[in-house]
Amino acid sequence: MKLSELKTGEAGIIVKVSGHGGFRKRIIEMGFISGKEVKVLLNAPLKDPVKYRIMGYEVSLRHNEADLIEVQPIGNSLQDTTDNDSQDTGTNNDNAGKKTQYPTDSTYNPPLEADPSDPYEPTLAPDEEEKRHNQQLHTINVALVGNPNCGKTSLFNFASGAHERVGNYSGVTVDAKYGYTDMMGYHFELVDLPGTYSLSAYSPEELYVRKQLVDKTPDIVVNVIDASNLERNLYLTTQLIDMNVPMVCALNMYDEVENRGDHIDYKKLGMLLGVPMVPTVFTSGRGVRELFQTIIQNCEGKKGDAPLYRHIHINHGHEIENGIAEIQEHLNEESDASQKYSTRYLAIKLLENDKEAERLVKSFPDATEIMQHRDETARRVKEETGKDSETAIMDAKYGFIHGALQEVHYTTGKGKDAYDTTRTIDKILTNKYLGFPLFF
Repeated sequence: MKLSELKTGEAGIIVKVSGHGGFRKRIIEMGFISGKEVKVLLNAPLKDPVKYRIMGYEVSLRHNEADLIEVQPIGNSLQDTTDNDSQDTGTNNDNAGKKTQYPTDSTYNPPLEADPSDPYEPTLAPDEEEKRHNQQLHTINVALVGNPNCGKTSLFNFASGAHERVGNYSGVTVDAKYGYTDMMGYHFELVDLPGTYSLSAYSPEELYVRKQLVDKTPDIVVNVIDASNLERNLYLTTQLIDMNVPMVCALNMYDEVENRGDHIDYKKLGMLLGVPMVPTVFTSGRGVRELFQTIIQNCEGKKGDAPLYRHIHINHGHEIENGIAEIQEHLNEESDASQKYSTRYLAIKLLENDKEAERLVKSFPDATEIMQHRDETARRVKEETGKDSETAIMDAKYGFIHGALQEVHYTTGKGKDAYDTTRTIDKILTNKYLGFPLFF
């Protein structure tokens, strides 16, 4: 049956996502992937849009969008919505606290270690001249990146106080906030980028964030993660890893994780992903000092007793990886590309049929040969997996996330859902009989 046919309180397991192009990619990136449980939370008074809960996240879709998602209804759908709905782990309430279970269609490939001898692999740390410059001026440029409502702006406001301004990017209407803070003898220039679920080029926000990271080249990216919705938020993290940007992850809303009784071995997870992770609660300031200490350590090379984090490559499976390597060989010969971009990231974007990446590559002398390699790889992936290369890459990323969380024994507890009160109020305000009198 179609997702749009489920009634309020009912749940189902996603079987297939139909549609094409940007819409299908957007839906999958929001967490609507095969094998995941989705629950209908409530309908708007006029029955459109409908709020769903997927992977611990609440998302609204219109009926015509939900029509493209096929689900298998499951029993006991009318139980209280605090059953965690698999809470980013594929477990139901009966399994809360047990080891994570994963969809059968997600294949985990262990990470590939980046080749330290590769001359075209961008370095994670600033070069020696940049280090000396930063040590003299003690200035670090920080870009805040994360999903909507992950707490980026809370960090920005807590750190910068009133020292902020709004900036625009030429040609788009989205904004970034700029601010600064002085801490531990360093001056931090902060930019709060718009919330985005991915680094695709399907929305102004996504394109804006991408251009900022490529054109402005911040000293470090702080990937703010909603720790209570870990699996969903880590998808963006895998794309930042593809870009090979210097990065620190802030596991925000960590108090909710503790109150719910979740288990996260965040140190081990950070080692697996090659990114240091710091638990934070930005509304109270918890972990902020530790976060900025970690930023300093990574930018200035002052590791101290901190563990060594090696940059990794997300393993997308042998057929895709072979295609990436073939495309990279040609991209590495293009100085403009290899100096400005991680050629691995650019190769992945070509396999995702990213229009911005295609537009860039078509200006290269070897454009025809590069695109031929891309098309041939896509054909082989289709033959091997039955999926287009774009979908196969997304599935591989989610499979990687699943496997990493399993490796660190990630489990969710049975604590009270932080959104219970909000949902109760929503049900009253959106009731077709009570909602309108309350507002009018």
